[in-house]
Amino acid sequence: MPRQPRIDLPGIPQHIVQRGNDRQPCFLADTDRIRYLQDLRDITRREYCTVHAYVLMDNHVHLLVTPMAPGQIGRLMQALGRGYVRYVNDRYRRTGTLWEGRYKACPVIDDGYVLRCQRYIELNPLRARIVADPGDYRWSSHRGAALAEPDPLVHPHRAWLALGPDQPTRQRAWRDLVTEAVDPGETDAIRLHLQRQHLYGPERIRRDIETRLGRTVGAIRIGRPRKPIDGLIECWENPS
Repeated sequence: MPRQPRIDLPGIPQHIVQRGNDRQPCFLADTDRIRYLQDLRDITRREYCTVHAYVLMDNHVHLLVTPMAPGQIGRLMQALGRGYVRYVNDRYRRTGTLWEGRYKACPVIDDGYVLRCQRYIELNPLRARIVADPGDYRWSSHRGAALAEPDPLVHPHRAWLALGPDQPTRQRAWRDLVTEAVDPGETDAIRLHLQRQHLYGPERIRRDIETRLGRTVGAIRIGRPRKPIDGLIECWENPS
């Protein structure tokens, strides 16, 4: 079967994951991570994309990025992947591929779901038992979001900005949100939507997107189809 086109909507954040080939490490030293983040910052500026959250694990990367126009995420990931592979091959005198096929991405609709994805991303080192506190992990957006450590790569999403009237209040609120118990079902849902590259968000908005695109963007339910909702929910918002 032909591959379905990606769901690529302007102004809508995307949760992206790219893994090392055969789950092998894609970062062998801290200098590699520094190089990757520098490239990411340069290319997102060039492609008019905004990074809200990230984590660099040994053998994979998670990003939460908003494009301003269709196609920008694809160009970002292509340029980032190719440039980093050239760097790794030159530095370590190796050849061949580094990444495991195409990156996976799912659009994230609704501010509450954006915060869930950001929390999922920043808790990766904790789930992997690398650290006991996400603030102890250097290679993620968490220190900037929770601990006031400047991070020139990250531009907070409006959902994070809505956590409080000023920076210290938002950081405290984010620390509380990240440290509270997370429902395992939430974690499983994020993983499933990312694996299947389905839109992650409230069903009512998913149905609206399906109406706009004329295609299914989530899991197909068994049974009689629902009647179309009256009116369309406006979701092409500017993600500050």
